[in-house]
Amino acid sequence: MKIIEYGAGRPVLLLHGGGGPQTVEPFGARLAEALGVRVVVPTHPGFGGTTRPEDLTTIAGLAREYVGLLDELDLTGVTVVGNSIGGWIAAELALLGSPRVNALVLVDAVGIEVPGHPVADFFNLTFPEIAQLSYHDPARFQIDPTALPPEAQAMLAGNRATLAVYAEKMTDPGLRERLRGIAVPTLVIWGDADRIVDPDYGRAYAAAVPGARFELLAQTGHLPQLESPELLLEALRSFTSAST
Repeated sequence: MKIIEYGAGRPVLLLHGGGGPQTVEPFGARLAEALGVRVVVPTHPGFGGTTRPEDLTTIAGLAREYVGLLDELDLTGVTVVGNSIGGWIAAELALLGSPRVNALVLVDAVGIEVPGHPVADFFNLTFPEIAQLSYHDPARFQIDPTALPPEAQAMLAGNRATLAVYAEKMTDPGLRERLRGIAVPTLVIWGDADRIVDPDYGRAYAAAVPGARFELLAQTGHLPQLESPELLLEALRSFTSAST
């Protein structure tokens, strides 16, 4: 498994979403410096040009992989932070009950079903359409995939294909009910302009986890670590100080 680490101190496991590891790696470096923590950023197998084992096909399977990674690295008191499908993985990881996990942060996570608040139909959207739904200010982040080098285009296509293996429907009908089994302090952070999964979806996520706190970030979409990193850092700073 490919991992990148930043900093030293209390461990944070930072899990990326469907856009791949590049959506969280720069933030991981900022997080390590700002909070004085050790940030471990793995690449989900199959993303970023990596290889996915044929028998690894589910979000729950990824969560088990990361429990194994925490054991391998002998990390304790871990705060798990996940964005989008990374949040879904983080929730499944917390449900496995590893004693190494101390706290959970779900950032615009997907995975549950909320009537009237569907997850955007990601696989039927173009990349420009995804950007329109993902950001408060899409113009800052709009890219033309056809203008990218062939290697970058291939990586985007590979990420999308891998995401379809792990989470073709982007939800698990039973997850929302199972979230009541999470037993660690939990913060649910949401962008107020997220149109991939709207803020009421986020509130439902928080309500399903015992004792979870919900925090809304202003002028922020589905990827706070890219669009509003300082707001996300402040939310994490407050939460990690309270949960240690």
